[in-house]
Amino acid sequence: MTGATEPSSPRWPRPGRVARLLLASPVPHVLPAIARTATALGLNAELLPGLLDVVDDSSPLDARRFDRLLARLARELSAAETDAVRVATDPDSDDGVALAAQLLAAPTLSVELARRGVTVEVGLLTGARLWPVYQPVVDLADGRVTGYEALLRGGVDGREVGGGDLFFLAAAAGWGDRLDRWAREAAISGAAGWLGEADLYVNSSPEAVYRPAVCLAGTEQAVHDSGLTPGQLVFEVVEAHAARDRGHLLAVLEHQRSLGWRVALDDVGVGWSSLALVAAVRPDVVKLDKALVNRLDDAAARAVVGSLVTLAHSLDAVVVAEGVETAERADQVRDLGVDLGQGWLFGRPAAARPPAEPELLPVP
Repeated sequence: MTGATEPSSPRWPRPGRVARLLLASPVPHVLPAIARTATALGLNAELLPGLLDVVDDSSPLDARRFDRLLARLARELSAAETDAVRVATDPDSDDGVALAAQLLAAPTLSVELARRGVTVEVGLLTGARLWPVYQPVVDLADGRVTGYEALLRGGVDGREVGGGDLFFLAAAAGWGDRLDRWAREAAISGAAGWLGEADLYVNSSPEAVYRPAVCLAGTEQAVHDSGLTPGQLVFEVVEAHAARDRGHLLAVLEHQRSLGWRVALDDVGVGWSSLALVAAVRPDVVKLDKALVNRLDDAAARAVVGSLVTLAHSLDAVVVAEGVETAERADQVRDLGVDLGQGWLFGRPAAARPPAEPELLPVP
């Protein structure tokens, strides 16, 4: 089996110093509020209907005025207001058509604030070294390792940063699709050479895929280069993401299946909404949310799991219980008909080549 080259680290286009801001918003009160703050800081603010031009016409120029302006706006405006403003920095033309085009492609003020580290600690993301780790998924009937889930980790200044934090920062800065793609491709490349015939579970958000044939082309190439067979790939979509835009989700899943990949519905939780979503998506794998698995001492939780298992099996899907940390919990989910288990009982996520068989952790 041929190995694949690990994808280069994502590029994070962090903005630099600014001498002019051009802001647009359909919300009537927001731009006047920004203009008042800019004027109070000694900046010149020219207000037009739906448009605000902020420049520093003093002598000498002080770029820190804009830093202070952005910091004030982060405190004074609500998240909904910053989401309703687009901001172009240092527009390179005064032509109306060119300015309109630049504004259409410009980030929202909330994204600009995040990229500058005003509202989130974006340095944790841009300075991080990223790598995939792998956690085993085992057959509850005989303990065989049937697959591994790839998870993202990062390291900054000797600290390890979890994938959840990394994706939160990337989403806030408008880079969620970049990180999602890098994580997918790094997970696949990192599994080349040792995965054997096991399945590889890869997390992916449908919101990071705008047009499947275009956005997943690099992932398709990574699968080809890795030497893995398409049927080994199981792409996981979180239930919360799946519920937001059902039509787009189904289009993404249809394309993935056309490539021979399988799909999993991850973090499936409590209630009939989960049952309806499973029936609509018809995943190949249903992964039970660890919070639900951890409530199996409750009869209602067991009933929900039983219903999900019955529905999944009727769709020829397999069921994975996440967060299995004790032998007692493994027995519970197996007795409810769950097929596979994942959790610290079977192995922690590891960056190095996983062992042939997971080392069981002692039962607390």
